[in-house]
Amino acid sequence: MKPVHSLLMTVMLLSLSDAAAVFAATDHSTLVKGPFKSGEEVTKACLQCHAKQANDFIKTTHWKWKGTPNHLKGKEKSTEEFGKANMLNAVCTSIEGGKNGIVHEQCSKCHAGYGWTGTAFDFNDTGKVDCLICHARKGNYSKSAGGNVDRKAMEKGSLNLELAAQSVSVPTRGNCGSCHYYGGGGDSVKIPGIESTLEKKDRKLDVHMGTKASGGGDMSCQECHTTKDHKIAGASSMTAHYDERVTCEKCHSGAKAPHLKSKNGKIITKHTGSVACQTCHIPYFARSQATKMEWYWSESGKDIKTGEQFDKETYVKKMGRFVWGMNEKPVYAWYNGTIDHYMKGQVIKDPSKPVVMTRPIGSITDKTAKIYPYKLFIGDLPMDSTFKYLNIFQHYKSYWVDFNWEKALLGGAEGSGLPYSGKYQFVKTASYFSLSHEVAAKEEALQCSECHNGGSRMDWKALGYAGDPMKRGGRFTKKGGTKAR
Repeated sequence: MKPVHSLLMTVMLLSLSDAAAVFAATDHSTLVKGPFKSGEEVTKACLQCHAKQANDFIKTTHWKWKGTPNHLKGKEKSTEEFGKANMLNAVCTSIEGGKNGIVHEQCSKCHAGYGWTGTAFDFNDTGKVDCLICHARKGNYSKSAGGNVDRKAMEKGSLNLELAAQSVSVPTRGNCGSCHYYGGGGDSVKIPGIESTLEKKDRKLDVHMGTKASGGGDMSCQECHTTKDHKIAGASSMTAHYDERVTCEKCHSGAKAPHLKSKNGKIITKHTGSVACQTCHIPYFARSQATKMEWYWSESGKDIKTGEQFDKETYVKKMGRFVWGMNEKPVYAWYNGTIDHYMKGQVIKDPSKPVVMTRPIGSITDKTAKIYPYKLFIGDLPMDSTFKYLNIFQHYKSYWVDFNWEKALLGGAEGSGLPYSGKYQFVKTASYFSLSHEVAAKEEALQCSECHNGGSRMDWKALGYAGDPMKRGGRFTKKGGTKAR
């Protein structure tokens, strides 16, 4: 077999340069020869030339689904690793449920590896790395439970592994989206703006990723989420670790700073000390398709007829009731670069109040914080009535089969090591999901009157102001005799 000349993720750093164009143009069809019976066979061929790249990759959070919690308040210096692998969320909850962690079998369809079906997976085995999920452009590459190549698609002839391996190139939005579009179990469920319409988005919906024909930048994900040694930049409101931040200022500064030619440029620029770019430039979210705003697990397991909102089902027996939203106004909160996240086993002091699963940290008195836009996602989850912490339950091959909460909670305890007392109740939850995509065209950005002089966009008092800062003074200035904020 001839050696595979697969692309390195580090090439993404040069995605706009001539060098990248040369690498991207490499014809792999003459370098890769099959046939291949499995994804591991493709990886074995890749490793003949790219052992270093695989060794880099297995050190990343994309591979381990966890990392040092430099994004979590109070744990910034911890050497213990946290992430999707061992934390809970209010969407698909946890991957730890079931004997030997069998839930991994379902969730690892979006893992960039093969065979992560339980707790015994060897994260040091580079032979399990899935190169194709990020790099294949052809062959209709897809995966099934256990993170393995979709065998049924191969048998039907709709998935061609050899063609997929021969087509490797710089990742496209579709490569990233094969997992990220469908976070939470469906298109646009979790994070609005990161969904399948990115493939053909109009400039009015997203100036960066809108098509060239519509006047957009038609940018790839990695033009912002730059990569070094397979470590991808970006800090999510749901993750404990980041390698590098993605900021608007990386492109929009100096001679390219925004508002230089704007009529009210100086006034707008003053806002940037307290207001994030996204706050004005993402005035609404879920503008191309609906996103899930509420999810109630407590109502699952019933044989009732589903309704529809925006062509989305409002009830699924194995998951419960949903509320969808479209063209939604964000909620606003201070963010200083760290988040608070509910941790496994954390005692809930007052079950009558919503358990905040993830939220930004910051305040009006924190000079490092700015006001950012968020999707407020609410719902409910089971809580152990005795131990007063959120239960981990086994949905895959348990609740989704027999709708038995007791069995599912026992299975969750077995897989996670978090004891179940035998009594549970449902508690409300709230999550703040950050918004950084669907950046609107400048003519669609927020106008002064939407926030000030009677505008209702901002809840100034909830943000810590005495009132409209245009009238009462901002946090760094005094006006009308009021105390500086």
